[in-house]
Amino acid sequence: MSAIDTLPPLREVIANHGLSARKSLGQNFLLDLNLTAKIARQAGDMSACDVLEIGPGPGGLTRGLLAEGARRVLCIEKDSRCLPALAEIAEAYPDRLTVIEGDALEVNPLSHLTPPIRVAANLPYNVGTELLVRWLTPPQWPPFWQSLTLMFQREVAERIVAQPGSKAYGRLAILAQWRAEAKIVLQLPPGAFTPPPKVSSSVVHLDALPEPRFPADPAVLSHVVAAAFNQRRKMLRAALKGVVPEIEEVLNAAGIKPTERAEQVPLEGFCALAREVAKAKGKGK
Repeated sequence: MSAIDTLPPLREVIANHGLSARKSLGQNFLLDLNLTAKIARQAGDMSACDVLEIGPGPGGLTRGLLAEGARRVLCIEKDSRCLPALAEIAEAYPDRLTVIEGDALEVNPLSHLTPPIRVAANLPYNVGTELLVRWLTPPQWPPFWQSLTLMFQREVAERIVAQPGSKAYGRLAILAQWRAEAKIVLQLPPGAFTPPPKVSSSVVHLDALPEPRFPADPAVLSHVVAAAFNQRRKMLRAALKGVVPEIEEVLNAAGIKPTERAEQVPLEGFCALAREVAKAKGKGK
């Protein structure tokens, strides 16, 4: 009998510990262990990896990660009500699960993890995008993680993998695709969750690239992209006029028509633009 078979069903765990999902914490629990195992498998071979999980709740995905062979799992959970349920899982998998009570936006997990590291999580809806942006914009690249396997609202997932010319294309697509290989690997209907959210969900898998696809200064690229998409309906010569005085010359030097809009410019174009902006700012010093 495997360790996962010795644990009670998740519905029983939730009832025993009074774990009603809290909207204020962005909680929607996955109770189907076949589904959580399927999500865990999207993270790839974890037998030689530590896995970071954010917001495990009653531990459905945690069980899946351990049953699918993760070397060790570190969970960060803000809701103290979930700790006894997670302790039961830790007992079933001796020395393979560590749980930290805290806010994932404030806790530094790295002192508790040994590389190689993967991240797998059904992210709380209210912090998911912020965590992803942090993981994509560390001070050093490559990052601490090899891969991210994350669940988002479908709309957010589509923004991560969006291509130029689509309404979903924007800052998140550029941040993700500049430094990672990103793809949607699973779609989940609202009924898969308790309570069912009002929107569908998707699992996105991102593999970190050894280096960014195209050269660019991260801070300059981030600034240019934010300015361009903050006024995405405007032509770039208008949206970016505050970035450098000679913006039309800079756009032309990057091979971008000043009359184009942000959603028409591919990742390579934004990287070229960031390089030209950096040059222009260097001349102005």
